[in-house]
Amino acid sequence: MNRWLQKWIGRFGLESRPRLRRFLIGAIGFSVVLIGLVMIVLPRPAILIVPLAFAILASEFAWARRVWRRGQILVSRVRGKSVPRELIETQ
Repeated sequence: MNRWLQKWIGRFGLESRPRLRRFLIGAIGFSVVLIGLVMIVLPRPAILIVPLAFAILASEFAWARRVWRRGQILVSRVRGKSVPRELIETQ
């Protein structure tokens, strides 16, 4: 988990309430996903917002971590760079 996320979880006292933490991170993440999907239609930078949403969701959900890793692999292949070994081994 990221340091900044741990800092905010500690600040709001959510380490003792895992269900509430999971719900809040899920609600924030899905809200950002919806905003990103709306931005696909509107002339806004959705290409930045949707990955940010999956990064938020990946901090709490395993399925979002898998999507995040697959996205990282896809970006690496499109850029023509070698795929980092830790991304391949974790799948």
